[in-house]
Amino acid sequence: MTQFRISEAASLLGVSDDTVRRWIDAGALAADTSSSRTTIAGADLAAFAVERSRRPDDPDAGHSSARNRFVGLVTAITADTVMAQVELQCGPFRVVSLMSSEAVRELGLEVGSRAAAVVKATTVVVETTGGTR
Repeated sequence: MTQFRISEAASLLGVSDDTVRRWIDAGALAADTSSSRTTIAGADLAAFAVERSRRPDDPDAGHSSARNRFVGLVTAITADTVMAQVELQCGPFRVVSLMSSEAVRELGLEVGSRAAAVVKATTVVVETTGGTR
């Protein structure tokens, strides 16, 4: 069974080590403290991550067949007369989109505006790291 140290769990959840320790102390996150190193079972960490993930309210969200919707803030726009690169910070994730400069203008995008990146892909690559298994 996959086990994660506190620092690894914190990194995966996008929080500090102290936050993970507080969740463990409060009983919100199960951990094995029987050895010298506190570890968290991968399945428990996954369930906790799903439980605490909440989408920000998006009053403009409609109905779509795309299931990957990342609401965030526009952090950068690089545009020329034809094309633009728009960067969004969606929670801990940076999402980059290439679109026409015309689309940027029509959507009223500017640094600091709220936007949603909607992704529908037929291929999603899943990788593992050389770390804990």
